Amino acid sequence: MIHADAEHVVRRLIDEGFSEGRLEVCDELIADEIVEHQDFGPDHAAGAEGVRAVIRSLRHAFSDFRLSIDDLVVAGDIVWTRNVATGTHDGTFAGNPPTGRPIRVDVFDVLRVVDGRVVEHWGVPDRLGVLMQIGALRPPSARTAAVG
Repeated sequence: MIHADAEHVVRRLIDEGFSEGRLEVCDELIADEIVEHQDFGPDHAAGAEGVRAVIRSLRHAFSDFRLSIDDLVVAGDIVWTRNVATGTHDGTFAGNPPTGRPIRVDVFDVLRVVDGRVVEHWGVPDRLGVLMQIGALRPPSARTAAVG
């Protein structure tokens, strides 16, 4: 039953890995040959180590980081999620020093799961929203946001 297996893998990765910071689940749930479509920069490690690096980075910048699944859809070996990330900016994020400000942002993920492991991932976090919430960027005013 691939549907239940794929859903279980994604739920464990989000709940245990991202929300609880249990990095060891990456070795169990992430394929060495994972194809990562989300841009983490040129020096991003491959496989489970790359996912562990993302989790460590998020939990360093937001020590109380949580990722909650609001919606999840499974079709064959593909799992779509709509998530909400929350935390307190108490560590450096994207070169910005801690502000103590809370964040709440939407994250959309698509993962392909084969034989109990994530083999492909697309992610769309609201990075602009995070930067505005921690005060690193100011939201555009209505006047500058207006087109033509």
